[in-house]
Amino acid sequence: MLPKNTAYLTKLRPRSRYHWRFLSSQTNIGEIEVPFSNGIPLKLSSGRYARFADGACVATLGNTSVLSTVVSKAKQSSSNFLPLLVDYRQKAAAAGRIPTNFLRKELGPTEREILTSRLIDRSLRPLFPQNYNFDTQIVCNMLAVDSTNPPETVAINAASAALALSDVPWNGPVGAVRLGQIDNEIIINPTRRDLEKSNLNLVVAATASNLVVMLEGHANVILQQDLLKAIKLGTKEAQHVVKSIQALQKSHGKTKREYEVQVPIDQSVLDSVRTLSSMKIREILSDAGHDKMSRDNAISEVRQTVLNQLRATEVDVTILQDCFNTNLRKIFRDMIFETELRCDGRELDELRKISCEVGLYEPLHGSALFQRGQTQVLCTVAFDSPESALKMDTLTMITSGVKEKNFFLHYEFPSYATGEVGRSGPAGRREAGHGALAERGLLPIVPQQQCTTRLTAEVLESNVPETCFRQGRKENMPVMEEMEVEVHKRAKLLGIGGSNLKRLYLETGVQISPIDETRYSVFAPSQAAMEEARTRIAANLATERTPELEFGAIYTAKVVEMKDIGVLVTLYSGMSPALVHNSQLDHRKVVEMKDIGVLVTLYSGMSPALVHNSQLDHRKIMHPSVLGLDVGSEIQVKYFGRDPVSGQVRLSRKVLTSPPPGIVRKLDKN
Repeated sequence: MLPKNTAYLTKLRPRSRYHWRFLSSQTNIGEIEVPFSNGIPLKLSSGRYARFADGACVATLGNTSVLSTVVSKAKQSSSNFLPLLVDYRQKAAAAGRIPTNFLRKELGPTEREILTSRLIDRSLRPLFPQNYNFDTQIVCNMLAVDSTNPPETVAINAASAALALSDVPWNGPVGAVRLGQIDNEIIINPTRRDLEKSNLNLVVAATASNLVVMLEGHANVILQQDLLKAIKLGTKEAQHVVKSIQALQKSHGKTKREYEVQVPIDQSVLDSVRTLSSMKIREILSDAGHDKMSRDNAISEVRQTVLNQLRATEVDVTILQDCFNTNLRKIFRDMIFETELRCDGRELDELRKISCEVGLYEPLHGSALFQRGQTQVLCTVAFDSPESALKMDTLTMITSGVKEKNFFLHYEFPSYATGEVGRSGPAGRREAGHGALAERGLLPIVPQQQCTTRLTAEVLESNVPETCFRQGRKENMPVMEEMEVEVHKRAKLLGIGGSNLKRLYLETGVQISPIDETRYSVFAPSQAAMEEARTRIAANLATERTPELEFGAIYTAKVVEMKDIGVLVTLYSGMSPALVHNSQLDHRKVVEMKDIGVLVTLYSGMSPALVHNSQLDHRKIMHPSVLGLDVGSEIQVKYFGRDPVSGQVRLSRKVLTSPPPGIVRKLDKN
């Protein structure tokens, strides 16, 4: 326990040399409950955790809790934009689990963490003051998670409350809710199981007065009116969160800090920039003969000329550039309204010329080149076996219910697409976000199939991912089939330790996966590989065709081997041995004697089947020889199908013989 009113001296504010912060064991803890129309409230609390942060809040929905903290530097950044960083982290400990990687601890952010971080960022960033350029970091840390309530909206609300309670200038708060649609009914904050049945998964973030800040989601072919209804309802529900955060801020929030605002630029400087640049900018923007690169180069030359002419004004170059860019945007916008034409000559409702080419490379399962103006994307598609599906991490499985994805899209944006030099490496946040956006747009219209599909969209120019799909089927397209193998032939299919399947995969690329006891899924990278696999599998399973045996029918079996536990008999050529147990034998001729039974055959060339001693006779016998059986003997047996586990033939002689008469005992001792 901390001593009451303990003071900590920390060097936190450069403008004041030292800053005192007091922590008390009797902290001012604030709590509030947010009501929702579905009856499940959201709980917000502050003052208990992370008290050195500028703001902190814990949001709880059901048993899912997220801690959000906000820290913003006191010194202004040199950049002319808001340097905001949002980090959302899932912890395996929050679900009572241990990470399954080699180090057994959390490593780099997963795709779900990146996408959730971007979701939070887009909900909060628009409400920061335009001239607030201080390094700000928001960290959302999962404290606990159940398998019912998804944590994304919980994290947004926690971050919104933390910002509102902090001294960081911000024009919030915002409230976030998730909406689903089941049986044409809009659901508020659907559970994980609800989302599995829902046609809609939409997150709405809104501020006061029903103003929408951010929308993200995907749907499976719903009506526009249903989407608008969901947005309206979500905005209304978000007001409960906004009002609750405002109430919590009023009673427990900090006073917003003051910060230095840029001194307004002298009007004479602005007039000079406009005078020197406006006419030349209009000439460039009205020349439809320019393409994007030549237009940008011409604008850059004008910008540099203006800056050189105004260097003597002692105004910072960065400020002059901002003035020029502001004037450029205004002229660009004004000209569109004046002429109703874009700078490249297109009308307001006219798209850039689009061209698509498909089937660029024969070895690929699919390829397309998309060109729109100077935007160029090369997209390829690859089909693979179900085992190639994208496996989800443990926390993603718990929170989303998705164990693996058999359709996914990867988006790449290399530096050369914009004519720049950059580092090549794993996809960043932007790439992950754009890839997920394109994937959601395509998933509802992709035909359901068992194989795994991977799309890669690589931007070669500019930054728009688009794809084309091709009609017809290429010769090298993968093939999937199902085949049925009887249980007793499973060993021949698999081989020792699965050696047959491993050899088949290495030599042909064909993968065989079990579906149930008798059915198998066969994936081949091409039709030719499938044909070769069929030949190899048939060779492994090749035996003389088994005659159809009727369940309950009586057959004449020939004993081929005697065993201690019964006899081996054959019913037809190629059949595996079947044991006729001593208890099921009669005095027919046998072909071989064993201690517990005899081996018999029903048909010439048949592989023996065991008839156990217990099925040879009603009496308990220790060896089939006591019944006079020997190799070559013939006996009558009844067929009872195959064992569902081992696949072995079930035969009985005992049911065809009469039980021995019972022994009559006199109870009268006289």
